[in-house]
Amino acid sequence: MGALGLLLLGLLSGGSAVIHSLRFFHMASSGLSSFPEYVSVGMVDEVQFVHYDSVSKRAVPKQAWMEQVTRDHPDYWDRETDRELGNQQVSKGDVENAKKHFNHTGGAHIVQLMYGCEWDDEDDTTDGHQQYAYDGEDFIALDLKTLTWVAAVRQAVPTKLRWDQNRTDNQYRKNYLTKECVDGLKMFLAYGKSTLQRTERPRVSLLQRSPSSPVVCHATGFFPDRVVVFWRRDGQELQEQVDPGEVLPNHDGTFQVSVDLDLTAVPQKDWGRYQCVVRLKGIEDISTPLDPALIRTNGGKTGVGGDGGGGNMSHHLHLTSSHPLPGLPGHC
Repeated sequence: MGALGLLLLGLLSGGSAVIHSLRFFHMASSGLSSFPEYVSVGMVDEVQFVHYDSVSKRAVPKQAWMEQVTRDHPDYWDRETDRELGNQQVSKGDVENAKKHFNHTGGAHIVQLMYGCEWDDEDDTTDGHQQYAYDGEDFIALDLKTLTWVAAVRQAVPTKLRWDQNRTDNQYRKNYLTKECVDGLKMFLAYGKSTLQRTERPRVSLLQRSPSSPVVCHATGFFPDRVVVFWRRDGQELQEQVDPGEVLPNHDGTFQVSVDLDLTAVPQKDWGRYQCVVRLKGIEDISTPLDPALIRTNGGKTGVGGDGGGGNMSHHLHLTSSHPLPGLPGHC
């Protein structure tokens, strides 16, 4: 299980179903004067739709389509704000208890919590997860199959032993993560359908800093983020010579990704055997040949490539209180 700072990105192959997600991220800190002590965000299909921090002390929508939630449930944001005010207080204790586990006193320290659910829109299967990290490293996570907690470091073992004993609470968490969370996910997908379930075609460019640098296949402006970009030679996908990058957000809500191709040992006469392929559900594959005339360089003399609810959630680290669940429209 990777550190919580990394978002879980789903892979998509041609014609496959989409796995939708609803995730919540809480971050509590101490010793960071330039950053709020507590920040919480909610994301549906990796798009942020709600934000709260300890400076503003107000839960606010981050997408225009959330205005419909306000119209349908006028008290929704007041309830969310009250819940986050409680989370903010609990999170202060989380940080202090985590510091004790590691015998830390001063300095800057962070506790992160990520939880949420996934839903496959083709076979209707679901999954959920809840995990904590401390100072960017995994601390403890819930195993939904066994309803036990997995300690990622020895300092988390005492917490694991305490939390494993609370079977009723762990069963509640499983029910939330695999049922109520999924209901909320489907509801938010319905509210944001025109935005979240749209498809935007990527623009594809080939880039190269210098003649000895890798050639970069850069796809940008696509939505959703579940894209596959790869290089192939003679029609076969390359597993070597390539260095894939992470899918990153653009300021306009679309995404971008790059995949490098190392041509150190490839004579230019063989470049015609290579193609960059961008695969996104709902459109035909975009194939861009490795043509020197299509490569943008620092000199800029060449052109672009192909067209392109409510309850209690999340243990306090000392099990003295808990984080309330994110409210869902229609739930108290």
